[in-house]
Amino acid sequence: MHQASTRPAIAITTGEPAGIGPEISIRAAWAMRAQVNCVLLGDAAFLALTASLIDPAIELAALSVQALRNGGLPHFGPSRIAVIDVPLGAHVVPGVLDPANGRALLATLDLALEGARAGWFDAIVTAPLQKSTINDAGVAFSGHTEYLAEKTGTAQVVMMLAGETEPGNPPLRVALATTHLPLKDVAAAITREGLARVIGIIHDDLKTKFGIAAPRILVTGLNPHAGENGYLGREEIDTITPALEQARANGIDARGPYPADTLFQHKYLIDADCVLAMYHDQGLPVLKYATFGRGVNITLGLPLIRTSVDHGTALDLAAAGLGRADCGSMEQAIRTALHMVDAQRASQL
Repeated sequence: MHQASTRPAIAITTGEPAGIGPEISIRAAWAMRAQVNCVLLGDAAFLALTASLIDPAIELAALSVQALRNGGLPHFGPSRIAVIDVPLGAHVVPGVLDPANGRALLATLDLALEGARAGWFDAIVTAPLQKSTINDAGVAFSGHTEYLAEKTGTAQVVMMLAGETEPGNPPLRVALATTHLPLKDVAAAITREGLARVIGIIHDDLKTKFGIAAPRILVTGLNPHAGENGYLGREEIDTITPALEQARANGIDARGPYPADTLFQHKYLIDADCVLAMYHDQGLPVLKYATFGRGVNITLGLPLIRTSVDHGTALDLAAAGLGRADCGSMEQAIRTALHMVDAQRASQL
């Protein structure tokens, strides 16, 4: 366990204020305070009210953005949680979206990025956003991952979800070759060069951000039965296998393509560090079934560490009142970011 004086500082953007993001951010930050210097980014007055309703013992200490820029991040110790005040534009009604708050949500992301660049924060953890709130505020926004990639000038990022299937077991990690695409567009989006880049990003981040010296990556096919030697499709022959050969020529232990319907078994996964699935609903239903509530969304390829929860804003739970949301995924996202910070520091020694 980290001592109080050496706790890594992790920025937590508290997400859509009308959803469960503020509650799970506060609960998880307070639960993890002995190990991590969690810094909440959001409306200080709203978060203070929410914290007081969750548990009067929770102590928050508000700071202005200007104070942060002038003096850096102060160290409070584990008795208080720092909050960097990013005021909302409108009063929050739980469960009710308000476009007037859309730009403030983006401001928390911008501040997290600024802090990561400045060295205030060792990692970023994001609570869920409602994309429509930001788009309805007049800002084109397709998601956290795409926004962070654009703002950091990262040409390609990779979405990976991870979680323990059973307590104490090694985590199951599933990365995606494509993310939020209609199924009819997936095959055309998978190219030899693009797939080789994705495999390279996974390999590099598993080494530098997870401390895995020689990552082993298992890759699914696209078609049923991995194409069955071309009978059910040629993508495995023409695209996936050549990309794997290129990766192996670069010293990467990438194996496949395997039929996705049989790959997700303990006997295959026991020695694997990551499975690369070709599309969203090929890999994620398996992972979410096995780990939901303990899963973590991780963005690979960024010049910083970013994790998130494996669920959405849950407006219905927020509307029903505090105390119904499970902060397990947020705690795990913070814990994963902490492990990644430690691994990255060790790799730089």
